[in-house]
Amino acid sequence: MIEDIKTLPLYINGHFINTKKTFKNISPVTGQVLCEVSEAGMDEVDQAVRSARHAVDHAWGKYHPSQRADLLDEIADGIEKRFEEFVQAEVADTGRPIYLARTLDVPRGIANFRTFASILRAGVSESVDSLIGDGSRLLNYTVRKPLGVVAVISPWNLPLLLLTWKIAPALAAGNALVCKPSEETPSSAALLAQVIEQTSLPKGAFNLLHGFGNHSAGAFLTQHPDIDAVSFTGESKTGSHIMAAVAGGVKEVSFELGGKNAAVVFEDADFDQAVAGIVKSAFYNSGQVCMCTERVYVHRTIFDRFVQALKQQTEALIVDLPDTENVDLGPLVSYKHRDKVTSYFELARQEGATVITGGGIPVFGDDRDKAAFVQPTIWTGLPDHARCVTEEVFGPVCHIAPFDTEEEVLVRVNDSKYGLACSIWTENVSRVHRLTPQIHTGIVWVNTWYSRDLRTPFGGTRLSGLGREGGQYSIDSYSEITNVCIKYS
Repeated sequence: MIEDIKTLPLYINGHFINTKKTFKNISPVTGQVLCEVSEAGMDEVDQAVRSARHAVDHAWGKYHPSQRADLLDEIADGIEKRFEEFVQAEVADTGRPIYLARTLDVPRGIANFRTFASILRAGVSESVDSLIGDGSRLLNYTVRKPLGVVAVISPWNLPLLLLTWKIAPALAAGNALVCKPSEETPSSAALLAQVIEQTSLPKGAFNLLHGFGNHSAGAFLTQHPDIDAVSFTGESKTGSHIMAAVAGGVKEVSFELGGKNAAVVFEDADFDQAVAGIVKSAFYNSGQVCMCTERVYVHRTIFDRFVQALKQQTEALIVDLPDTENVDLGPLVSYKHRDKVTSYFELARQEGATVITGGGIPVFGDDRDKAAFVQPTIWTGLPDHARCVTEEVFGPVCHIAPFDTEEEVLVRVNDSKYGLACSIWTENVSRVHRLTPQIHTGIVWVNTWYSRDLRTPFGGTRLSGLGREGGQYSIDSYSEITNVCIKYS
């Protein structure tokens, strides 16, 4: 079990390796050291990339899709067998409510592998038979081949879910992987390496490195000349650095980056449904989800009523330790991240915000005060150009502003350097079809939020990302696609 390991190792070419250089994994609940973590240097990164190259060239890359599907199911089986260990690893690192780990994170990790195994077994057959000018016929068909060695860098907010969201399709496409989870949340990735080590996946097809970004494993990995692609989820600024690092080799990139997502509540919306939806979309996982809502626009005719209802429901949320019954919000992932979020609390006051509720750190008067808690917070009264309305906070915050017309709110929703997600709350179907094509985001939800079918495209525009993931879109993004054209008469 992970909690019995004093130092989390690297996993390279089928072997667990401890390094002399380590860093501490700190609990956001107690502030205590959970364990030490081996940090990969340039030598370990090079070993991992070379082992991945050997695997994709000589073993794993030559597996038939049905064989790869069997391996994905084998990994899913391994996670299921150690389900509760994964739950505890996620909760220990993130401080998230235990019910989220049990109902979302670990089940979704399993589903990621199952989903892409099913897609492989279903297969994709694409062919075109055409007649050309001289009377000959052409048969065109598509072949998908692995990109090769893929560097996978995943974030801390949904550690297992987002890591497996990349690993499963990348392996499905036949690639070999070198993965680096966030230094904030390494435990579930280390546990996944234990699971994979017990499967029949060829050595080198999956490698795990721990470390940081600059001057550490992340930078060494993205700058390595023998990687073929990078899949990254995290901050937009880091994504731009990675793009610069791989630009010389014109290497494939897939980015899922930040967001400053909007929600629009029209006067005809189901009022109670919309209030509950905004509470969830603003404060889910303490606001630490790239798709969370930080900008809320409410039609002026229901604005005051909506603000009061949202305040009431927000103040009813339970902020407590992860294993507390009916807990809604746990602590933030780290004390460093809490400092960032609370700096926006102060900035909002400087910018002239009205604090409807929250805006501080809760005081319990017991050991809970050691945890990285913040209060769920609602602001009003800020102009659209205020930093708290334009910059991603990535915490349990939202700003609510009134609007009058469709045309006005559409401009305000699109007035962002981000473009990940938006939600619309209305009963007017014509309005939905009129507005959604004009919203510059990769996802538009209508009368819901965070609803996902794993086969549908996911991704953002502008600073929110590059490329699409989900179902066959993921397989294609991790594949070299070749058209074969045969003249046959």
